[in-house]
Amino acid sequence: MIDGLVAGRLWSAAERRVDKAGKSYTVARLRVTGVDVDGVLVNLIAFDPRVCELLHDAQEGEAVSVSGALTPKVWTDKQGNTKPALDMVVHRVLMVRPD
Repeated sequence: MIDGLVAGRLWSAAERRVDKAGKSYTVARLRVTGVDVDGVLVNLIAFDPRVCELLHDAQEGEAVSVSGALTPKVWTDKQGNTKPALDMVVHRVLMVRPD
């Protein structure tokens, strides 16, 4: 795993889920733009209740920075093109909002 800091826009609203043991966690997706026009999708998962709450407070399309453990992935689109992706276990969330 890689410890990383990623900044992007929330691509999908945070979704609360419950595991088999009854513990809740949150998943969301972040789109990070850069050199590639399509950008990179970052699949987020959070277990800390405060981090989950912050992700739920964020609106789809809002700028968000997250830090945590990163795992690089590759996925294939419908046309058979391979694309990079990242999975992140989020430990911290940073959002800047005007007053």
